[in-house]
Amino acid sequence: MGATAVIIIRMEKDLVAHFLQSRAVSVATAQSLGALGVDDGTALRRLRARAVIREGAPGAFYLDEPSWHALRSDRRRLITVLLPIAVGLGIAAALLSRVAFTGS
Repeated sequence: MGATAVIIIRMEKDLVAHFLQSRAVSVATAQSLGALGVDDGTALRRLRARAVIREGAPGAFYLDEPSWHALRSDRRRLITVLLPIAVGLGIAAALLSRVAFTGS
């Protein structure tokens, strides 16, 4: 599952970079998926669900940069919390397994 999440996040970053490069960053500069050369894949659906990619006019999409920055900030904050917990659980599991094998 972890590797899949990394791949999806990479795809999202690539898609955001593509929107930036295409200058589809406002309602006025929104473009169709065909003009952008983008398919309606997992990354696009996830970013649309989080309002990072928005529909400015019917069929024309753009990147909402503040939403993208907020999503990245939320992800960083989550990792800052979860990583120490995961490390702590790993250490606890290692210590418990040592105790179980030595019988002490």
